[in-house]
Amino acid sequence: MRDRLGPFLLFAALSFLPATLMVPSQAGAQDYSPLDTGARKLVAGKVYTPRGDPVVHATVQITNDAGAPYRVLVTDNHGEFSTDYNFFNKPVIGESRTNYNFLSEGEEVKHFTVTLKVTKKGFQVAHKIAELGESVHTIDIAITLRPLQQEDPSLLSQADLIKGVAPRLRQLGPADGLPPKDEKDYARGVQEFLDRDHVDRAVPYFAKVAKRNPSCLRCRTMLALDELSWGDWDDARHNLAESVNALIADRKLGSPEPLLAYGVLVSWGHEPAKARAYFIEALKYAPQDALALQELGRVECLDLNWRAANDSLKKALAAGAGPEARLMHAEALLWVGTPDEANAELDRYLDGRDLKKMPPRVRTLWGHIQERKKDEAALLAAKTKAKARREEPIDYLHHPPQNLPDFERAADQAQLGPILTAVGKNVSDLFANLPNICSVEKVHQERLNRNGKTDAAQEYQYRYLLLAPNQKWGLSIDEYRSDMQGSETHQSGLDANHMLTEGFVSAPLVFHPAYQSGSTFRLLGRQKVKGRNTFVIAYAQNPASSRIYGSFKYGKTIRTTYTQGLAWIDSENHQIIRLTSDLLIPLPQIGLEKETTEIEFSEVNFKRLTQRFWLPDAVTVTLDWDGKVLRNKHAYSDFLVSNVDFTQRIGKPKDVEKSAQEANEPTPRNNPLENHSLSLVPPADKP
Repeated sequence: MRDRLGPFLLFAALSFLPATLMVPSQAGAQDYSPLDTGARKLVAGKVYTPRGDPVVHATVQITNDAGAPYRVLVTDNHGEFSTDYNFFNKPVIGESRTNYNFLSEGEEVKHFTVTLKVTKKGFQVAHKIAELGESVHTIDIAITLRPLQQEDPSLLSQADLIKGVAPRLRQLGPADGLPPKDEKDYARGVQEFLDRDHVDRAVPYFAKVAKRNPSCLRCRTMLALDELSWGDWDDARHNLAESVNALIADRKLGSPEPLLAYGVLVSWGHEPAKARAYFIEALKYAPQDALALQELGRVECLDLNWRAANDSLKKALAAGAGPEARLMHAEALLWVGTPDEANAELDRYLDGRDLKKMPPRVRTLWGHIQERKKDEAALLAAKTKAKARREEPIDYLHHPPQNLPDFERAADQAQLGPILTAVGKNVSDLFANLPNICSVEKVHQERLNRNGKTDAAQEYQYRYLLLAPNQKWGLSIDEYRSDMQGSETHQSGLDANHMLTEGFVSAPLVFHPAYQSGSTFRLLGRQKVKGRNTFVIAYAQNPASSRIYGSFKYGKTIRTTYTQGLAWIDSENHQIIRLTSDLLIPLPQIGLEKETTEIEFSEVNFKRLTQRFWLPDAVTVTLDWDGKVLRNKHAYSDFLVSNVDFTQRIGKPKDVEKSAQEANEPTPRNNPLENHSLSLVPPADKP
């Protein structure tokens, strides 16, 4: 199973080292001596990538409003740059200095402002304006340089964000917190930004207005949109964050635009659940806001919450949203389980346009719809044939197995809720605290005949490394393998007679609190297993609302699978000790009739760690596909905690074994799947 569940920017303290400094010469320029001390302004900073890495040898062009010639600097090996300006009350003619500009102090020095333009091949151009007032002598500037790359077509583009929000802010007045005395400056900014496309000239006007009127959140939002257009990502994000924080502090200042724009920025960081909170809050101020409804539906699609996405996008279209919302609505309808409705919605989106000329995203969706329609037809035909043969399809919820020994049927469902709460907490704790683990994995692959006897078999043994990433959104497990000599390898044995299987640690996620809403559960009763008293619970995923799923791959064919199954849960500690799953729906279209997975869990203890972890120790996967019956058995043993960090390159797994000594107790990771609520934006958004 996999889940689809944003990067952060870390600003280090700046140490300003000399950088290459080039000052264009000016014929006839007056040279001054530094003997008469005056005001000194130091402009320094560091250029980063969005990941927080320094950008070396970036070109930094600096202009100013005090008459000094522009300067061109190059960042050093730490991504840093610095330069200073000296000002004098009384100029003194003296020795020529080519690396300093000596200017007379005046009113422009009291409001000394520099404009930076940062360029490097392979990156988008970035800009920044910084003011060094009369009492400010040093300024540290952090600049994010974003790589040149195509925008993610699944997200709202920057151009569409500005097009959708900026025109709403064209006319502001006292009701928005903009006093009459500043209306002229704001109007000039609007004219430069929206009418003349002079985004650089608009920034000073908007910045002046926003500084004078901190309660005008819509003014600050317009400034942020202009900064985005200009390439000042850092200040745009900071200004939107400040607006959101001000709104949270005083709801009377409320307007949807800051929340909507900031939510889009969060979605660009691939944090759909977090972004969702901002869109929901924006809709409290404007319930019929078509763009906010559309973007709410978008992040719900990204989070695989198809039922909610269907509702949000339907409302967005009713409120006047455009074709983008209709395309996403077609996708939501498909995964809700209504391919015919999805096909009709896609036809409305195309509106007569040639599908072959549409972007890949549209053509791919059309292909998925046709596949789902064929699957439904094939499934109906398979059910008809099975009924004629008097075969009953697997249905754990309504027709559970009758041959369970020592089984006591549940009288009612009163205990189901508390059991799901308890087991959900255990699964949540497992994924929050699970360290990187190294173990020995033995894999036995078989091809069986229809009588259940083995026709062909082979065995492999690996050193298995499980990495639990802690810096990306979502619950996920990365698996790596080496041979017993320590050389990195992948699973072997994929051929016409054998299959590859993996991902069993993720199997309990269906019981995670964040995912339980995607399945239906039923308490069947009690049974004694391995001397333990257990609750037996049946479950079935709902494709319309499940945010986790499996996949079946053959060649270039990849199909999504959903499961139903049984879980045996210890009645004392509420740990899952056994899990059996089958396909929710067979896929006769590709010949996949059955896929049964049986997992036995055992308690694993590590020295120096206080937590105990229930992990798979034996797994059997049986597949009935294309007339073949294939079976894989996995056995895990010799568990150790690994010190290898998931960001390291796994090039020599033999070093993994050496480092898999008993580590200190790991710091628990925050659970990224908690229900997100609106919260203050952390100060780290502004260095």
